[in-house]
Amino acid sequence: MPFEALNSRMVQATIAPGQRMYSQRGAMLAYRGEVHFTPNIQGGQGGVGSMIGRRIAGEATPLMTVEVPAGCTATVMFGHGGHHVHVVDLTGETLYVEADRLLAFDGSLQQGTMFMGSQGGVMGMVRGQVTGQGLFTTTLKGVGSAAVMAHGGVIELPITPQRPVHVDPQAYVAHRGEVRNKLSTALGWRDMVGRGSGEAFQLELSGQGTVYVQASEEKL
Repeated sequence: MPFEALNSRMVQATIAPGQRMYSQRGAMLAYRGEVHFTPNIQGGQGGVGSMIGRRIAGEATPLMTVEVPAGCTATVMFGHGGHHVHVVDLTGETLYVEADRLLAFDGSLQQGTMFMGSQGGVMGMVRGQVTGQGLFTTTLKGVGSAAVMAHGGVIELPITPQRPVHVDPQAYVAHRGEVRNKLSTALGWRDMVGRGSGEAFQLELSGQGTVYVQASEEKL
């Protein structure tokens, strides 16, 4: 059920019988047809164990299960807080994104939680503190689509072994693929005397994949 962009801040999805999707609670804006919205107490497709893990990790943004009755098809429109929305289509890769940035996603995607230290070691943990994103992040893996939120729109930057990408940690939204990340410092003599750019930290992403960057340094 791919998402269709209605404008920069709203998307819609057509849901058929047997399909399921999850959204943030309060993200539904309008719908056509008969739709069932159910508070998801099991934390997405990962079940109770996944829910407990995300609560411990602080990655337990409340979700709604969105379904239609047998024989029905419906269209549901999503948006939240006036944030810009960007659609990520996965074909088997893993998407790494903060739970509060997830607007809605296919029920076919396997949801989990990853410790930041496993991507970038100690500096990965430091990155979580610098960006305000904490020590854990949400993962979505499989074939399907996810709609993520950002400030000021999103651009996609390819990451290759030959060309790593450096991102302001505050502008980072998400990444996917086989990517390593680490926090590096850009502190030079100009910064020591107050004449530098002020960009003391950079997030370096290397490997093979894509990073999503927002046009703002503001966290949701």
